[in-house]
Amino acid sequence: QVQLVESGGGLVQPGGSLRLSCTASGFTSDHYGIGWFRQAPGKEREGVSCISTPDGRTWYSDSVKVRLTISRDNAKNTVYLQMNDLKPEDTAVYYCAIDPNWSSITIMPMCPMAWRYDYWGQGTQVTVAS
Repeated sequence: QVQLVESGGGLVQPGGSLRLSCTASGFTSDHYGIGWFRQAPGKEREGVSCISTPDGRTWYSDSVKVRLTISRDNAKNTVYLQMNDLKPEDTAVYYCAIDPNWSSITIMPMCPMAWRYDYWGQGTQVTVAS
């Protein structure tokens, strides 16, 4: 059974930083994509970043580029999302998800397409407020 567990969310002041973690278990393939998505109250879910495990390629949405960094620790089956200079508009529940059909020829603009992802974590709340 595939499980994704996010952690690291919390309350932070504007300009602060958080590092989210996503630990996967029960997934045996070493060729997949991991995406980070977020959903704010009253808004649609949006993709913010993803990483390709075959080759380490990364993608970021324009709204978070420069401020966020995605990375992975294969030995720990964990993907991280370092978030810096957080803004109130970053407030949302953040989810990680696995795209099991990802490959080295998948183009990165397909990253934020939520329909590609079969496995989702339960989410972690990030609140940016004074």
